[in-house]
Amino acid sequence: MRVRPFRTADAATLVQIFHRAVQATARADYSEDQLNAWSPAPAAPERYLARITRGGHKVWVAVDDTDTPIGFIELQEDGHIDCFYRDPDHRAAHVGQALYKTLEKEARTRRLTRLYVEASEVAKRFFLRHDFTTLERNEFERTGVMMHNTRMEKHLQ
Repeated sequence: MRVRPFRTADAATLVQIFHRAVQATARADYSEDQLNAWSPAPAAPERYLARITRGGHKVWVAVDDTDTPIGFIELQEDGHIDCFYRDPDHRAAHVGQALYKTLEKEARTRRLTRLYVEASEVAKRFFLRHDFTTLERNEFERTGVMMHNTRMEKHLQ
């Protein structure tokens, strides 16, 4: 496994990873209605490309030995970590560790002083292990279903 910059051709696989990760990995922490409100189906790759282009996202992709994406992470210019997902079939590959390490290295290179994220319950456990602090729990509605995540941050020295 290695981490490389995003390529446009990755979009179709990343939307599948996102959907599969939500539906499989988050199942222990969210109800069926919440999972379906979060990701009822994979998004169109064009929609994903438009979102990351519009939002100024820097995206890194973890790939297997055949250069097939198995996870991804996004960093916005202000230190916001947007999407951070790995294929549920690659739990033992340390995908999250490698992606986050790459992101934090880039943040430090850019001299960002703070990283922040709205983390799902699964991601919250990961970020706590990486010295993020909890700011507040967010409650919001998506397609008529109440959802939650946790706003977290990490100050970089």
